[in-house]
Amino acid sequence: MKGSYGQYCPVAKASEIIAERWTPLIIRELVLGSHRFNDLERGLPHISRSLLANRLRQLERVDVVARRPDADGHRVGYYLTPAGQELEPIITQLGVWGQRWANRDIGPDDLDPALLVWDMRRRINRDRLPERRVSVQFDFTGARHDSIWMLLEPSDVAVCLTDPGFDLDLLVTADTVALHRVWIGRLSFGTAMRDGLITLQGMRDLVRAFPTWLALSSFAGIPSELL
Repeated sequence: MKGSYGQYCPVAKASEIIAERWTPLIIRELVLGSHRFNDLERGLPHISRSLLANRLRQLERVDVVARRPDADGHRVGYYLTPAGQELEPIITQLGVWGQRWANRDIGPDDLDPALLVWDMRRRINRDRLPERRVSVQFDFTGARHDSIWMLLEPSDVAVCLTDPGFDLDLLVTADTVALHRVWIGRLSFGTAMRDGLITLQGMRDLVRAFPTWLALSSFAGIPSELL
């Protein structure tokens, strides 16, 4: 950590650990279930690998994060310690406050199709998915253009930045701003479809079911006081 506030105060001492740039977002990613370095990096696309490694080392030194082998025993993952786990409600409440008082409507600097689909994958209602793999292509239009693929299975949801080569089951064409707004609760999926901002192409049963597979951001139900 960079330095001390020089105060014998719990708020100051905690801030010295968790209020440094990127640290709350790293903890957010760990809370959301990302444990491998590459997964943490995908959830934080604007951080350098060296800075991420440095922040993780800092959190290890103060016993907020610990490294241990993954369940398969082959790769090391980063996990919150008991001290780190106590930060979960604090990080969640920070997001609640941000959604209510700081998160204005989507601006150009907020748009990141790859990060959006990466976040969406963590909120899929897996119990509603078909028992087979479903290959979904997202074509983003408007303010940002990109194509991202999502492979949906009840046991796993993967995101690919290049065509994975499977037969396509569902094509989602979405205005980039609109889908960001749907995700964060500023626009309903139904309204976006009715207004032509999102279109679905594929087998009728998949088109009908797709909106039920998506759980929105955990902060989507919190109204903004700024709009």
